[in-house]
Amino acid sequence: MTESVKLQDRSWLETVKAFKHPRVVTMLFLGFSAGVPILLIFSSLSLWLREAGVSKSSVTFFSWAALGYSFKFVWAPLVDKLPIPLLTKALGRRRSWMLLSQFSIIIAILWMAQTDPTNPSSITLMALAAVLLGFSSATQDVVIDAYRIESADVNLQTLMSSTYIAGYRIGMLVAGAGALYLASYFGSDKGSYNYQAWQYSYSIMAAVMLIGVVTTLLIKEPIASKEKVNYSAKDYLRFLLLFIICISGFIAVFYFSSQFVKGLKSSLTEIFANKHIAGFFVEFIRLTTAITVATILAALQVRVGIVKKEMAIETYLTPILDFFKRYGIKLALLILALIGFYRVSDIVMGIVANLFYQDLGYSKNEIASVVKTFGLIMTIAGGFLGGLLSVRFGVMKILFLGALLSAGTNLLFMLLAQIGYNLPMLYVVISADNLSAGLASAAFVAFLSSLTNIKFTAMQYALFSSLMVFMPKMLGGYSGMMVEGIGYANFFLITAIIGLPVLVLIIIAGKKLELRE
Repeated sequence: MTESVKLQDRSWLETVKAFKHPRVVTMLFLGFSAGVPILLIFSSLSLWLREAGVSKSSVTFFSWAALGYSFKFVWAPLVDKLPIPLLTKALGRRRSWMLLSQFSIIIAILWMAQTDPTNPSSITLMALAAVLLGFSSATQDVVIDAYRIESADVNLQTLMSSTYIAGYRIGMLVAGAGALYLASYFGSDKGSYNYQAWQYSYSIMAAVMLIGVVTTLLIKEPIASKEKVNYSAKDYLRFLLLFIICISGFIAVFYFSSQFVKGLKSSLTEIFANKHIAGFFVEFIRLTTAITVATILAALQVRVGIVKKEMAIETYLTPILDFFKRYGIKLALLILALIGFYRVSDIVMGIVANLFYQDLGYSKNEIASVVKTFGLIMTIAGGFLGGLLSVRFGVMKILFLGALLSAGTNLLFMLLAQIGYNLPMLYVVISADNLSAGLASAAFVAFLSSLTNIKFTAMQYALFSSLMVFMPKMLGGYSGMMVEGIGYANFFLITAIIGLPVLVLIIIAGKKLELRE
């Protein structure tokens, strides 16, 4: 009988005490390390650039940094297969990649700290640093996810997911509110920009990342990751070259199509009489073209013998085929549908949330204290509760509860839209929404972890997590248009309704998985 199965047979108090398990505590610190970089790329950086007087057209360069999070599954196989000279031998496969990504994050943050955006010639350098930070951070996410799955039993994943989410949120708070507070403390504000203040702030954030470095050096390498290397160093270097060429082709399509895309969007906006539909259509073609070019480049390299065909198949196709082989085509497609739509209600609503608060008349201080700070506490509490309940009652039941609550709490936003400005009601809505979000996230991360094969941990989990946000974000792009057309109250009602089919998917998938086991 495994350790996690025993947890289900223990008392509630003993289950709570399981949060002190070394692997569970480890994920708190690794989650913190994963949560720090993301806001240094987006919200904190955007405020820095705004204070520095950078034009909006120049700020668009920094959208490249988001590519790392959206397409991390593309290079996740490298984390699974590619050994790092000296480091892998000394630390192991997971810890070596973790350490490399963390030092890359520190270098990127320090690079940004040493770059003054008021200098026009430095904007490109700042953008490149932000891209490096985005890709390094996404790589750290990939390897931490793989480490979490390989280092403990399946059912213990729920507790580890809880502490990971708590650490991640704390890291975001430090990099978001913390970085802004430091910049203000050192003397930079809107209307009185001080480069040194931001330099000191980002340098301190780089130092904060040492928490992740120390954690990586102290933890042990998972036994499951100590697999035999099948190919020579030369083969791996060639495979790395394949990846670099493919990703260069992918980026080149986006870079050289910028002007063409602007003109095409303008033309299609007139044809469709809707800029959102035109934008979606153009970007879909752009993305498809970029993926096609990258695929052709990969195929050509395999065909001319730069990379071994069996190595390319084993790295990219085998993990996908393994998933369909283990679950069968029908059940696999059902699971993928569940993954793709599980967070649709939550994410689609969340995109317009800040605009909603402002339109109701809440001040920035009220939004910061209630939505951000108090909301963070409730999310962490929900994460711990989700992990605890998942251990006691099973992941699928709490997955269902999380989806039900996430859709249901959107009705509270509908009520708030009808009531208008009401601070006590905002506390009630944020409490319910963030508590349910934390609970659902803990159960969902544990569910995704249980689906992976230990042989292809990084690749499969990266695919799942990318799919998890793809469809909700695509639909979320129309959130603003829907609000303008039908108003906030009806919009929140629709977001609650679109969450209901997910409940059906969970019930069907739960029964089929139970029968399969």
